[in-house]
Amino acid sequence: MQSFLRYLPILDWGRQYDRAALSNDLIAAVIVTIMLIPQSLAYALLAGLPPEAGIYASIAPIILYAIFGTSRALAVGPVAVVSLLTASAVGQVAEQGTAGYAVAALTLAFLSGGFLMLLGVFRLGFLANFLSHPVIAGFITASGILIATSQLKHILGVEAHGHTLPEMLGSILGHLDQVNGITVIIGVLATGFLFWVRKNLKPILLRLGIPPLLADVMTKAGPVAAVVATTVAVWAMGLAGHGVKIVGEVPQSLPPLTMPGFSPDLVSALLMPAILISIIGFVESISVAQTLAAKKRHRIDPDQELIGLGVANLGAAFTGGYPVTGGFARSVVNFDAGAETPAAGAYTAIGLAFAAVFLTPLVHFLPKATLAATIIVAVLSLVDMSILKKTWRYSRADFTAVAATIVLTLVMGVEVGVASGVATSILLHLYKTSRPHVAEVGLVPGTQHFRNILRHKVETDPTLVTLRVDESLYFVNARFLEDLTQSRVTDGCEIRNVVLMFSAVNEVDYSALESLEAINHRLRDMGVGLHLSEVKGPVMDRLKTSHFLDELHGQVFLSQYDAWKTLASRI
Repeated sequence: MQSFLRYLPILDWGRQYDRAALSNDLIAAVIVTIMLIPQSLAYALLAGLPPEAGIYASIAPIILYAIFGTSRALAVGPVAVVSLLTASAVGQVAEQGTAGYAVAALTLAFLSGGFLMLLGVFRLGFLANFLSHPVIAGFITASGILIATSQLKHILGVEAHGHTLPEMLGSILGHLDQVNGITVIIGVLATGFLFWVRKNLKPILLRLGIPPLLADVMTKAGPVAAVVATTVAVWAMGLAGHGVKIVGEVPQSLPPLTMPGFSPDLVSALLMPAILISIIGFVESISVAQTLAAKKRHRIDPDQELIGLGVANLGAAFTGGYPVTGGFARSVVNFDAGAETPAAGAYTAIGLAFAAVFLTPLVHFLPKATLAATIIVAVLSLVDMSILKKTWRYSRADFTAVAATIVLTLVMGVEVGVASGVATSILLHLYKTSRPHVAEVGLVPGTQHFRNILRHKVETDPTLVTLRVDESLYFVNARFLEDLTQSRVTDGCEIRNVVLMFSAVNEVDYSALESLEAINHRLRDMGVGLHLSEVKGPVMDRLKTSHFLDELHGQVFLSQYDAWKTLASRI
């Protein structure tokens, strides 16, 4: 039964659902729905899909995640970065605006959902840890810049294309003679208004004595106000006839039943982008979910989150959507609005379904410039160039990884950026672990503690060298310790004993074992003893299965102080 509950978290929180939770969830759903209506339309535009695809992708996936997900505040649906990745991947296999493009988007959602499901079932969520947070921050920053740049064509009312920053800027500059003045006015006014609402409206409303919850709702309704105002203006003044591009007719219906494409060529072309989208989406989603869960002492199961997001993406694939994940902004809004359970997401889906059936005719004259403004204001909050300054001060290796990810994403596109981020994260990890920190330590006077001889005033002995190994030993770094030991003993002709202090070593693989054996043989030939101290139980158990301890030209000491008392010539 417990195993069954693991795959259906709704059976856990659903049994405790009460009237208070219902009230809080309904309030949160109203606020998030108001926010999602223009946002969903805008993100579909960013993905190169019809606007209704954004709403469709926000209905079935949310309901499915409410059943299978473990986060009580995560709001699942289209997000900016995944929408950009979708446009980049699908644009390589089909032409935007065609039926093949929509089918490719469905297939991408299906492959992403299937991959996430497999990771969840086999409990492989730890694989996302291979993406370092600085690299993720660099990728999201670069993606934010690309997204904002891609929307300038809608603000200016020109035709432009491209998937990299040079391509986009070159295309926009080449079409400046097509700029539509009325579109520019609408886009600039909408962008300025949305920035003002985000930063200034709530404090003003609070000073006027409006309750915080209502002030928050009115602030989140800023994009809705921009949509209503510009739509009415375009309709009343007939601006569509003056070159202002509008959304046009949006189907007035619930999400349709759709079928992804399964042709081998299409699947093979989209498989790698689907994997990259899955990894990026999961990392963003789990980061938000765990942050919000910690505030209420709830538990997030990463492997079940993979299943929840996988099912959500499969739902999008069969209901006219495209890849989805947990969004940062909407999840924070959902949490701040008082959402108690995932049911808040289900109520949001109902609200969006109502909008899809009854409100879509109202957005016929909605200018695309307004949707572009919505995207620009949303994604610029993701841009954090300070990560370069922070990593430069803290770690040059991390700075190199972040800078490379940003530059490659901007210059070569998001897919190359994601792939380079993954590769850079893994290479950075391998580089760091290939050169483990090994400190020569001495005895702190009057104590039984040992510290780095370069950082503290300690007692040493010319015939004894103690090297504290501060990392597990495996094939990547085993040779490093071998070379370091050889170098140290060669330099000190008085040395008679070497102690490897293993207090921080949690693992010794077979390659490292062979290196230890090589060190032992070389030192023995030089008449120098090799000793170990403070070896952890699991490591000792592993060493006992080999012949290393039998051949060791020295002893294994329980503590480093015991080794010092036994081996130091001064004592």
